[in-house]
Amino acid sequence: MRHYTTCPHDCPSVCALEVERIDDFTIGKVRGARGQPYTAGTICAKVSRYAERAHHPDRLTQPLKRVGPRGIGGGAFVEIGWDEALDDVAANFSRIDQAYGPEAIWPYFYAGTMGLVQRDGIERFRHVLGYSRQKSTICVALSDAGWNAGVGSKRGLDGREIADTDLLIVWGGNPVHTQVNVMHHFATARRERGARLVVVDPYRTATADKADLHIMLRPGTDGALATAMIHVMLDEGLADLDYLNTLTDFNDDAARHFATRDPRWAADITGLDANRIVDFARLYASTPRSFIRAQHGFSRSRNGAVNMHAVSCLPAVSGTWRHPGSGALYGNSSLAGLDETMIMGLDRLDRSVRLLDQSRIGPVLTNDPKDIGGGPPVKALLIQNTNPMAVAPEAAKVRDGFMRDDLFVCVHEQFMTETAAMADIVLPATMFVEHDDIYTASGHTFVQMGRKIIEPPGECRSNHEVLKGLATRLGASHPGFDMSELELIDDCLKRSGYKGLSAFDEDNWIDCAGSFEDMHFLNGFPTDDGRFHFYADWQKCDSYRDDMPKLPDHYDIIDNADNTHPYRMVTAPSRWFLNTSFTECPESRRREGHPKVKIHPLDLADIGVVDGDSVMLGNKLGSVTLACQSFDGVQRGVIIVESVWPNRDFSGARGINTLVSAEAAPPAGGAVFHDTAVWIRPT
Repeated sequence: MRHYTTCPHDCPSVCALEVERIDDFTIGKVRGARGQPYTAGTICAKVSRYAERAHHPDRLTQPLKRVGPRGIGGGAFVEIGWDEALDDVAANFSRIDQAYGPEAIWPYFYAGTMGLVQRDGIERFRHVLGYSRQKSTICVALSDAGWNAGVGSKRGLDGREIADTDLLIVWGGNPVHTQVNVMHHFATARRERGARLVVVDPYRTATADKADLHIMLRPGTDGALATAMIHVMLDEGLADLDYLNTLTDFNDDAARHFATRDPRWAADITGLDANRIVDFARLYASTPRSFIRAQHGFSRSRNGAVNMHAVSCLPAVSGTWRHPGSGALYGNSSLAGLDETMIMGLDRLDRSVRLLDQSRIGPVLTNDPKDIGGGPPVKALLIQNTNPMAVAPEAAKVRDGFMRDDLFVCVHEQFMTETAAMADIVLPATMFVEHDDIYTASGHTFVQMGRKIIEPPGECRSNHEVLKGLATRLGASHPGFDMSELELIDDCLKRSGYKGLSAFDEDNWIDCAGSFEDMHFLNGFPTDDGRFHFYADWQKCDSYRDDMPKLPDHYDIIDNADNTHPYRMVTAPSRWFLNTSFTECPESRRREGHPKVKIHPLDLADIGVVDGDSVMLGNKLGSVTLACQSFDGVQRGVIIVESVWPNRDFSGARGINTLVSAEAAPPAGGAVFHDTAVWIRPT
């Protein structure tokens, strides 16, 4: 029997799924739901093999207590019962609260599941008990700030309109690996309209391989490229002046600014030929149906917000928002308008409680005064849905923090990750087919239900169940802890103006798309004055800097190459891993092979190595050893390391994020995974 549900993973597609249920404890094949018009029956290969992950023999199925050294994994733990595990966690939290205050406890989470109940319920736990708050900066802090600076809200085109475009520009993403539905809808446009594909990316990705034009720029220079394109459109009469005057804040000062930012200026910054920039601008401006799919990759840089804002300005200059299949999409998360007050315990939010930066977990746990402020050191962590030992920046410092003898750690996980191996208590977690949840998406317009399909293995419990159990032991009172997952979903929907769970009686999804005029902002933008803003008000963000450019520009604060660190590194997603999910699956590991760094063949010669040799990458944060791969799909001086391999797959168990800075990028904080200068040496 097939059941509808929703893929929970951190991906813009948030695919609607049909899952085969074999018996009470077993799933079979997983397919894309054919009736949901964005998923349209198409899902990625790794999720189609989800039974391999759900029924993996290494899944955690019993609570564990550490009795040996931190960091060595299963051999350091003994099995215990749930009551003993939760009692132990609650006793340690109470002890630390009494000795140091509630801010010494930090519930830490991210997007291992994108379901609102299972992901965001930890916020209710935090708010009710007064524990340290979390500033979530790993993924979208910079890209959100950049998009919202111009558009005003996290919404844009309906992703289904890709099928109606004549020119798709994938900017800073690799949907062949990370969002296969984009390519599915583009295939329709190519077949029916002869549409062309342009990819803007520092390296020749699998998507760039399929493109009609690949704009292979240097990392962190997207703002310069977009600004020069605007110069060309204004200079050659390709801009829609009526649109600029009617629906934007463009003025004479802005025109004078862009007049100084010509393609020759941008060529020096981007490494592109000036004529190529001109040709790209002309192609874009002369194609009325041009769809920019702005993805997250090019924002993961110290100047990422400025880059995103610059790219968002392009359809305002060309006026392409007026046409079907034309404009831009970064994300549509705000369309649903869901009220998570009960799920997140927002009625108990106290903004005076300190806010700790998720990306800076290493400095936080090593007691950097800038990060912990005047409050106590973090003495306890409750971790759900993330693996910071592998995915957080400055991984060596993260490890140092977790190795503290005075730190109590509880990890709720599906597998014995590097982070779970550091825990004092490990709790076995359910997977998405084993609990109920609700999902929104950034890549499409649907709210979707994810219903429980099978029983979990062993003694796995959902995030919601664990939080309820701890809340009872800690005396945390809130209506959300007395509700089931389905009751929380029903409450959220009704607070948001929907019919509650009955809204899913016909389909497993609710389409939140507005009219053509609303989705294309023809009735105005969701800004204070209803206009698109070329002038960015960065002061609305809590970490802005006075030197940030108010108009689109190249903001030169990136980790530029120098004589000591002559290579710029991008840590891009892979096809068969998703952050550190699927790294335990045999087929994913077979397909990915082993960690490797893609290096231009002329750079390999300069380094004195050949394809397949072992090399060491390093900077002031540390060093990493891995194999090199000759690859001519980058500019010289640019290197690529795909995926977040587990640390144990690297020599010395030092993973790639050892080299990535935890510096908080302006104006909102945010991880800078694609903004790293390194040296390279033969081993």
